[in-house]
Amino acid sequence: MKDRGAGKERWRVETEVLTRGFDPKLSVGSARPAVFRSSTYVFSSPEAAERSFAIALGKIRPMDGENVELIYSRLSHPNAEILEDHMVPLERDASGAAVFNTGMAAISALFLTVCRPGDALLHTVPLYGGTHHLLHQLLEPYGVRPVAVPAGDGDALDQAIAQTERLALVFLETPANPTLRMTDIARAARSAAQRSPRPLLAVDNTFLGPVFQHPLALGADACVYSATKYLAGFSDMLGGVVTAAQDELLASLRGTRSILGDILQPDESWLLDSRLATVALRMNRQSKNARRITAGLADHPRLARLHYPDQFTDPEQRRIYESQCDYPGGIFSIELDGGKTAAFEFLRRLRITRNAVSLGGVESLACHPATTTHSEMNDAELSAAGVTPGLVRISVGIEDWRDLLADYRQALDSV
Repeated sequence: MKDRGAGKERWRVETEVLTRGFDPKLSVGSARPAVFRSSTYVFSSPEAAERSFAIALGKIRPMDGENVELIYSRLSHPNAEILEDHMVPLERDASGAAVFNTGMAAISALFLTVCRPGDALLHTVPLYGGTHHLLHQLLEPYGVRPVAVPAGDGDALDQAIAQTERLALVFLETPANPTLRMTDIARAARSAAQRSPRPLLAVDNTFLGPVFQHPLALGADACVYSATKYLAGFSDMLGGVVTAAQDELLASLRGTRSILGDILQPDESWLLDSRLATVALRMNRQSKNARRITAGLADHPRLARLHYPDQFTDPEQRRIYESQCDYPGGIFSIELDGGKTAAFEFLRRLRITRNAVSLGGVESLACHPATTTHSEMNDAELSAAGVTPGLVRISVGIEDWRDLLADYRQALDSV
């Protein structure tokens, strides 16, 4: 089980992600965490039960290093606590994490925790289709006002943060899905700090984090992950994570999670925890592959446009990328002359890369966002977001980059 007294001495990330918060003595000497499938936990005394409930309900705060006894697996369990502890060294400036059973569960918990009827939620566009649906089909009818700002437009974002009434949350998706447009996190944090009361700033960090982009170090309050993607890395499980700089926000998120009942289950928590030690290895390989592939495709005559941080030509986009990211990551998008027909033909011709949604797995995947992941948006919204009929999003895996480049070239040549 988890050792709350561990992790006092700080080591480098690669060491801490394997050692922090786990004591083999509490797991019958197991070198790595076991799976704890129990639904309920036995208290050592009535006083311990009383204290555990008082802490769980937010009436009191635990003391530093206190080993708070577990209650019930809907609230927390050993595998979730170990996983949350192992997320902390991966995310610079995080005080803790909360794990959920999907990425959308993590986003939903964040929005429901922070926003009340009458509040405004400012967000960048384009936005992942599931988040778009949550905002407009669920939260908006309940009185939360979504306010959209184009990704990468710093002036518009500054103005919206300053002028939007009852602004509770600023939610950035950067790089944006699927156009890869970036938004300046530090600038958004400075603008938010000028408001009183100050709105919370959260970043969907799924595309580049936690290895290549660190929003909390740039002033964000929370990072959201679809752990299904790079954190898990093998397209075989669902999961979500929120990391945050403030313990109070994490406590509130866990309270929302316990009510909604969407904590990540013990088996999946154990599985995800086992993947964290290799996330940097996998993402570095995928980023190197994508850099080589996009360099080889940049001048292909069938391409109208290539979206990838390493290929940015806009000076402001280049500046944002170089100031807040370490590497460009493993996702790029291409726009084909010929629109939807050309995009579909390209997907049909691929031999290695599979036509599927999702991303971040060790296998390469490609999809047509306008008719899949972003199909909830109408034509005007798609156009405003830059999600064109000819756009294809590609998530590069760990295959040999030369094979992938040849595959994309032959598919483009056949269009």
